[in-house]
Amino acid sequence: MRLASLMILRRDHPEEFSDLVTIAGEQGFVPLQTDTASHVTAGGPRAVAVGGDARTVITGDSATYVAGDHLDFRDATFHDQVIGVQHVRNTYETRPGAPQPVVDDWPSAKDVGLLAHGVRPTRRAQGLPLLPPYVRRDADEAVRAALEQAGADGGLVVVLGEPFAGKTRTALEAAAEVLPDARVFTPARGEDMRALPAVLRGRPDRFVLWLDDLDTHLGDGLEPRLLAQLTGQGVVVLATLREDAYDDCRNTPRGRVLDLAHMVELPREWSEADRERAEIAGDARLTEAAHRSGVEGAAAYLSVGPLLWEEWQRARRADRHPRGHALVRAAIDLARCGLHGPISQDLLVKVHEAYYVVAGMERESVDDALAWAAEKRHGALRMLRRCGTRTWEVAPYLVETAVQDASFPAVDESVWRCALEAARGDAAYDFEVVARRAGEAFRSAADAGDRQAMFELGRLRETLGRDAEAERWFRRAAEAGQTEAAGRLGRLFVERGEAKDAEPFLEAAAESGDAGAATLLAKVLLERAGQWLQAGAAGQDLEAYHLLGDLHFGSGDDDGAWDCYISAATAGRTEIAISFARWHLVHNERETAKVWLQRAADAGSKPAARTLRHPADRPQSVEDAAEYFGDTDGYPLDIAHHGVVLEKLGRPDKARAQYEKAHASGDPYGAYRLAVLLEKQGKPDEAKTWYRKAAEMGHPAARKALDGNPDTVKE
Repeated sequence: MRLASLMILRRDHPEEFSDLVTIAGEQGFVPLQTDTASHVTAGGPRAVAVGGDARTVITGDSATYVAGDHLDFRDATFHDQVIGVQHVRNTYETRPGAPQPVVDDWPSAKDVGLLAHGVRPTRRAQGLPLLPPYVRRDADEAVRAALEQAGADGGLVVVLGEPFAGKTRTALEAAAEVLPDARVFTPARGEDMRALPAVLRGRPDRFVLWLDDLDTHLGDGLEPRLLAQLTGQGVVVLATLREDAYDDCRNTPRGRVLDLAHMVELPREWSEADRERAEIAGDARLTEAAHRSGVEGAAAYLSVGPLLWEEWQRARRADRHPRGHALVRAAIDLARCGLHGPISQDLLVKVHEAYYVVAGMERESVDDALAWAAEKRHGALRMLRRCGTRTWEVAPYLVETAVQDASFPAVDESVWRCALEAARGDAAYDFEVVARRAGEAFRSAADAGDRQAMFELGRLRETLGRDAEAERWFRRAAEAGQTEAAGRLGRLFVERGEAKDAEPFLEAAAESGDAGAATLLAKVLLERAGQWLQAGAAGQDLEAYHLLGDLHFGSGDDDGAWDCYISAATAGRTEIAISFARWHLVHNERETAKVWLQRAADAGSKPAARTLRHPADRPQSVEDAAEYFGDTDGYPLDIAHHGVVLEKLGRPDKARAQYEKAHASGDPYGAYRLAVLLEKQGKPDEAKTWYRKAAEMGHPAARKALDGNPDTVKE
């Protein structure tokens, strides 16, 4: 055993010598004076062997044995316990040339820069500091109690918790309160700390060794012997440690120092008391986090949120996740519209298609994009959280950041329309909230001259039953050139009986391709044409009589047509011939019709001549009609017609099959005809079911039948 001379130890290392004497006294050993005897018999009181670069042994009697710098116990006889104390001259010096810590440069605990010492920043807010004020946690008392004890005796205090639970801020705030004037040393990860005891020896100050993420400082850094030296000097070692890192190193050699630690667990999810304290802290970010954060906790919400936002923003690039970016953008925008909570995947997909301007979306499938967005970041937050088989919820932090970012694009009108439609049809959403937000957005854009927003605002007001406001916005949009608004305004005028005022708006919409507006304009003009033809006929204009008769005949007013045709014929208008002929054909007056057709043909009418060349001398039979209607491909209305003919031929079962087929294709007449057939067969209950189906599809005779009108089923 290599030992140090007792005299050399006393001369060169008085503190170590004093410690040795104290230990020996506590254990009942009696250190004696050294001499130069050549042999030791350990037979008296207990003996202490003191060493390092050693030459001497202290024994219970005066016998010693010196063997150069070694003491050999192999030939000694011991009758009581002997303790050998080895003094190793190890000052834990760092490698030559390495800089030594400069104690005077270390900040006090109350002045520690939080961001420089591991606290993560949160979202910047105008007029607010980069970090919100600290919110006391339920675990703070335990952390402070541990620090108070360590401040008195030295030792290791570890704040343990999940990633982003708030460990760093909690630990540093506790140190600032309990040990405000202690100087804080923060070594770099992996830095050799073995010289630290020598640097601190003899200094009157109090010190804190700060080790954020303790696992990165274990092994060659902090180990039991170094901790013992620091503890002996009254140094507080304050550290944080993730739970997964604790599990990884707890039962390994590098984790042995954890046996000596005072552990305080900090949960990631905030308690109700934590949240209440955050709400009254006077910082909007804390209020938001208290309300919006879930099991991930407010600390994770505030610190991981900015990382989540940054990653999402970068994902728009074509070589990253452009479709994933667009799907998350759709969820953000829908939430901004007021659709809070789960959103259907179909709606997300529909809305995200409006963002196809993002390059590279076609290279990523919807499933892959959603899988990317659903990945948990930093063990805490996801951009999209799956809520069911096909429903998703966006991270609240992304929504709040978009709302507060003045440079973030406004929600597109198409997204607002989707949101309004979804809120109107799903009781899970608050339609009034969505409608109010949509109105505010549309009004802002409309005031800035956006004609599409003017139109959307008109539609929204119309939906809410505020017709006067709707009309004003439709007019503003139409006058600004929004043709869809022109069409809607024209319809409003027609519904109010102001057809003349509607014409210019309907014409503008029709010219832009609005087929409905074109048809309505034609009907309006046709009605006006009838009015002017009436005026012409009243003035005995023969052409007016003729055209008015055609108008009546085309609308099914046979009597009105007859009166006009007779008036024209009586006055000698020969051009009436073909019109009169068709009237007689419809009324099965074929020979009379032929005479009129001949007159028209002789006057050069090609349609009249064609009709005369193909006379229908043989009346059409029911069988002929069955053959005609039997080919229904491409003619959905003829399915029910075929059923009618089959019924006339005495084939009710086949007729029923055709009626059911017609109903399935969307023709209410099929349901109505089946109801009539069932009523004839004495099946009133079943007939009523089919009347109801036909009525629900809008068939007027079916509605009358349900009201008890006996004429509805007459052939």
